[in-house]
Amino acid sequence: MADKRDYYEILGIQKGAGEDEIKKAYKKKARENHPDLHPDNVEECEEKMKEINEAYAVLSDPEKRQRYDQFGHDAVGGADGMGGMGGFGGAYGADMSDIFDNLFGGIFGGTSSRTNAANAPRRGKDINISINISFMEACMGKTQEISVTHMERCTACGGSGSENGEAVDACPDCHGRGSIKVTQQTPIGAFSSSRPCPHCSGKGTIIRNPCSKCRGAGRNRVQKKVSLTVPAGIDEGQTLRVTGEGDCGINGGPAGNLNVGVSVRPHPIFTRDGYDIHCEIPITYAQAVMGDEITVPTIDGNVKFNISEGTQNGTKTRLKGKGVKYLQRDMRGDQYVKLYIEVPKNLSKKQKELLREFEDSMTEKNYAKRRSFFDKIKDLFN
Repeated sequence: MADKRDYYEILGIQKGAGEDEIKKAYKKKARENHPDLHPDNVEECEEKMKEINEAYAVLSDPEKRQRYDQFGHDAVGGADGMGGMGGFGGAYGADMSDIFDNLFGGIFGGTSSRTNAANAPRRGKDINISINISFMEACMGKTQEISVTHMERCTACGGSGSENGEAVDACPDCHGRGSIKVTQQTPIGAFSSSRPCPHCSGKGTIIRNPCSKCRGAGRNRVQKKVSLTVPAGIDEGQTLRVTGEGDCGINGGPAGNLNVGVSVRPHPIFTRDGYDIHCEIPITYAQAVMGDEITVPTIDGNVKFNISEGTQNGTKTRLKGKGVKYLQRDMRGDQYVKLYIEVPKNLSKKQKELLREFEDSMTEKNYAKRRSFFDKIKDLFN
């Protein structure tokens, strides 16, 4: 049990805490981590509640607490020695939301919040998909149709789940209330509370003749085409949200959303940094020495660009406003062009002779950087 957390740490109290302080800390932690308050993170909350219940069951019992203080977790036997609190509802099968209704004065809705959950309007689930677009489509934007499979309200029964929309009957066990009264034992006493009716799953109604199309669910899974607008400037890893195109809601609740993750294929020439575009263009030695007019590609098309005489390797130039459009803003980034001199290979004998003749004609004034470098070396060793 070496990996178990300290019970005092779990409840957020000091080792010498009194009985009232322990109970107060337990209520606070239970309230903060109750699964009904975190519907998107139920499993994690239930695990935390197991820890909280286990810690409280030991620290609220003077005998167990004394053994724990002396010998640690091994002395109290972990979850199996917690007076029936081994799992998140306990060995008594109690719905913890019912317990908290009594503990906290009905903060979860009078009777158990789960009692009425089956009939309450519930938002449909979000659907998450991804698309793969080209670099240019991300820069310029596009509109495309995508195929989505989601839950829609059954057209045959209008979402009632009953064949031809026939009326449903009140549950004979709970008489339409959706809940039944139960009495249960907990580590802090016996409580009478409400819990969802097991016969109707808390709905309060029974469908005698389920719809043949949706089999009583009131919803069907269908495939449909959705028009998706990809805005100019979208980038790798961003998500587009299409409101209301997720699963339809339950009991009149709103539909969920369609979340589309965007993946962008790399471009053979351009790379992107935010809203700026970068590209590298090779030039010849002669172009770098004498200057030239070259063609530079941009996402808008080719443009003319003048290379200055004596351009050095790695020179970077900015083309203002030739980058990517900002999302929801009327402005664009820039394009940065990096020039690198390509050293020629596979020279012929004649070309080498011409190159040596050219090199022999050079003087130190033609190589300012080279002259400066060797002057620094002389100063260093002198």
